This record gives sequence, C-alpha cells and structure tokens, in this order.
Amino acid sequence: MSNVSVPYEIIIVDNASTDDSAEMIEHELSHVRLIQSEVNIGYGGGNNKGAQHAKGEYLLILNPDVTVLENSIESMLEKFSEDEHVGLVAPQLLHPDKSIQYSAYRFPKTTTPILRRTVFGKTPWGRKHLSWFMMADWDHLTSRSVDWVLGGAMMMKKEMLQQLKGFDENYFLYFEDVDLCRRMWQQNKKVIYCAESRMVHYHKRQSAQKGGVLALFNPLTRVHIRSAVYYFKKWGLQREDSKTVD
Repeated sequence: MSNVSVPYEIIIVDNASTDDSAEMIEHELSHVRLIQSEVNIGYGGGNNKGAQHAKGEYLLILNPDVTVLENSIESMLEKFSEDEHVGLVAPQLLHPDKSIQYSAYRFPKTTTPILRRTVFGKTPWGRKHLSWFMMADWDHLTSRSVDWVLGGAMMMKKEMLQQLKGFDENYFLYFEDVDLCRRMWQQNKKVIYCAESRMVHYHKRQSAQKGGVLALFNPLTRVHIRSAVYYFKKWGLQREDSKTVD
C-alpha cells in the first residue's frame, strides 16, 4: 500500500494456517507485523486479536483477497470527519473485471438464508425478497447509510470496536459482520457505504458452491447455518427494523 498518504501499520493474523505462509511473511515481509494463533479462532476471533495489537486510532479490517485501490483509505477516513455519528465505513467492492460487487445489504429475515441457498430463491417471491435484501433498488454508485456491509473490508475507530467488545466470537464464520453493524446502529452509530473508496475483491463464495441438498455436505455451509441460527436467536426472528436512509 505504498500509495497511501496517511501513516499506517500492517498486521497479519495467522489463524493456525497449515501451509508455509507464516514463514514466508516472517522472511520476506519485514514491514509486516505477524500475529500467530495456535488454533483457528475464526474470523471474529482473528480480527479481535489483530485489533488488540494495533497502535492506530482507526482499524481497517481487510480479508487477504482484497486489493486496495488509490485514495480508497483516505476517502473512508473523510467520512468520519464529515459526521460524528459515523461508526463504520466500508468501500465499494469490485469484481476483478471492475464491475460492482454488491456488498451492502438490508438486515436479513429468517427466510433470507433459505432463499439464498435453495431453489425457492428462484421463485418470483424469492427473487423479489433477495432483490430487497441485496438493495438492488439502488445502483451502489453513491455513498449512503446502509444496514450492514460485508466484513471483507471495513473501517472503524479502535475505541469504537473496544466499546462494542469486539466481534462476537460465538460466530466462527459468517454473520459476524451483520452482528457488528447491528450493534453499531444500537449505539446510534451509522454504517456508511463509501462509493468514493474502491477495492477489488477476488471473492469465491465457498459456502455456496453447491446448491440444494448437496450444499449440506459442504462444511462451510453447515458453519453458515449454525451462524444464522445463533444470529436469529440473539436478535430475534423479525427483521423489519431497517436503518437504510436514501
């Protein structure tokens, strides 16, 4: 990230990887701070561990499959100075071909995960619901407040994450980002989608490679289901309280 105009540090959390990536980082990336965990503590646990070691005022949570484009970090930082009620900012994510990847959503209802993983999502009612969930009524080309954003790239103040007591580690994977954004809104802090900030996400959704009954044999799908069950037990079954503002 040599094109970033603000001071920064890079912290990589190795979540008990089984390849030689940690060794490569130690030997070839001397400017990177490597934090290693002896066991895989999940997405939320890994980010919490990295945040504990961060020295800066702001945290930029990034998945390893995200590439930061020029002026993206600066554009996100500006959102905090524009409005004291901003709690979390996320960039516009792009596919490798630079087309927009939808990464801002409305809070899910209990039917949402089912419709996303079964043939029912292809019915007229299912398509209408998923269009609503993915905010397809908006072109995602402008900045605005949204219910929640994909956790692959998000910025917040370290103090704010500490106030929220970090990511909920009861989620091993999936729904941590929804949960964190909901807690931001609970504290009267806005979640902002920043279209001026652009990052490329080389994303392949492993939990949805197979559909229908075959999806249940995918371990990540089962993890996703467990996270969804925990989320709705925690927050309740009705998800009508959208915070989106045009």
